[in-house]
Amino acid sequence: MKFTLKVWRQKNTQSKGKFKTYQVDNVSEDMSLLEMMDTLNEELTKVREEPIHFDHDCREGICGACSMYINGRPHGPQKAATTCQIYMRNFKDGETITIEPWRAKPFPVIKDLIVDRSAFDRIIESSGYISVNTGGVPDANEIPIPKRKADEAFEAATCIGCGACVAACKNASAMLFVGAKVSQFALLPQGQAEKKARVEKMVAQMDQEGFGACSNTGACSAECPKEISLTTIARLNREYLAAKASSQEES
Repeated sequence: MKFTLKVWRQKNTQSKGKFKTYQVDNVSEDMSLLEMMDTLNEELTKVREEPIHFDHDCREGICGACSMYINGRPHGPQKAATTCQIYMRNFKDGETITIEPWRAKPFPVIKDLIVDRSAFDRIIESSGYISVNTGGVPDANEIPIPKRKADEAFEAATCIGCGACVAACKNASAMLFVGAKVSQFALLPQGQAEKKARVEKMVAQMDQEGFGACSNTGACSAECPKEISLTTIARLNREYLAAKASSQEES
């Protein structure tokens, strides 16, 4: 198989970027897109051209580091998959493939296809954890949790923080990400002690980072590689409104 690649090249955050066209031949249909990029970089190195910079780590759909737009879609054409899980058999022989970084103000481009997603880290650092002393580890059956809630909490916790939700949203909203991180604690008894402070601080940090409001289109969930449900956004709104109402009653 052979492909024409239009890849975004950008020296650094301050520089203006542009698309550069490359031709790749003898591509196996069983190659992942990242393996195809590795092959292209080997060829670029041979001719003393700077390789294309892109993020990657596990290459097993776990970490989300490989995030990029492929033909205008976050992570590419396959549903419920990260970029590293996209194989060249998903494309037609001779096809032109456009590859570019996330396009969102809170995710500035560092170099080529790599963006700075530390805004997500700062949201988690603001209160996305449990800090109360819960004592020793209790027996697994000592705290009864309804299976439905346990399943919903687990599903929310599968969010890998890749940023596809932000990239897919026309407002660059992080509501799905924050909703998932709030939900994984809000549904469990261990998260109740700090629930009010947690949601208020995380939403405040999300706004401070410059993420937009929810567009209500559902594009975030549709493009999420872990298929995080829109119900997490509804839960985030409920938790936030309840926390604000509680604050007003206390004052």
